Amino acid sequence: MFTYIVRRLIQTIPVLFGVTILVFSMMHLIPGDPAQIIAGESASEAQVEQMRERLGLNDPLPQQYFNYIGNAIQGDLGNSIRSGREVTQEISGRFWVTIELAIYSTILSVFIGLIAGIISATRHYTFLDTMIMIVALFGLSMPNFWLGLMLIQYFAIEFRWFLPSGWGSWQQAVLPVITLGTAGAAIVARMTRSSMLEVIGQDYIRTARAKGVKERVVIYRHALKNALIPVVTVVGLQFGVLLGGTVLTETVFAINGMGRLIIDAIRARDFPIVQGTVLVISLLFVLVNLLVDISYRFLNKRIDLD
Repeated sequence: MFTYIVRRLIQTIPVLFGVTILVFSMMHLIPGDPAQIIAGESASEAQVEQMRERLGLNDPLPQQYFNYIGNAIQGDLGNSIRSGREVTQEISGRFWVTIELAIYSTILSVFIGLIAGIISATRHYTFLDTMIMIVALFGLSMPNFWLGLMLIQYFAIEFRWFLPSGWGSWQQAVLPVITLGTAGAAIVARMTRSSMLEVIGQDYIRTARAKGVKERVVIYRHALKNALIPVVTVVGLQFGVLLGGTVLTETVFAINGMGRLIIDAIRARDFPIVQGTVLVISLLFVLVNLLVDISYRFLNKRIDLD
């Protein structure tokens, strides 16, 4: 397994390089001059040119990119064009907010999705199965921003059970976690049902039932364990999506996370912040997928990662 982990970590290097090239190129295609934005509309041409020289924007694009990569390898992601602070400091202030939001939403989606999927699979082709799948389809189809606004309207403004914005207390966390976890729960439920139905039809499940094993033991010890591999894959992908897809939710609930940070940086043409944030999210996504692959070995001992 150690060899597999090392090999996967080495494979992340070209992926991260590709991400940096893509983001670097796209940011420089956006209209506008960051030096002009920082210097202000009333700045003279000399002041703007001085700002461009200070930011290194007069260098050729390849040189700018390699300078950035060389500093990033040393742990220096540069300084924010807007605030002048180090990018690592800007990200660290928002990093754990987004991580907590993604983790809590994933836990909620797994909890609800697994229960709904198991019930649906064990009661397949019944009225209950149909209703669960309809609710799952509805949850999957709802836009996050619309659900968030509806939750704020009813549970924060009218009933005043929770707080409509911010992050830090459980009253502030409930609504955004539900908003993000709903779509994930729908996906997990559908995948769990599909995987469970496939496993329940296997010969060893029929054999266990023929031997008189209790139905609860058959479902939870034999069927569920073998059905979890595709579910774990979906959960890992969903967690990665949540890391980069919290922008709308953080905006609706006024949460100062990495999503809002990257949006504000794009508007201000703050290249270092955008590149640093995307690089961190990409690295986390790769590491999450690595953990998902390693978990296969614990779910099924017959899987050889090496």
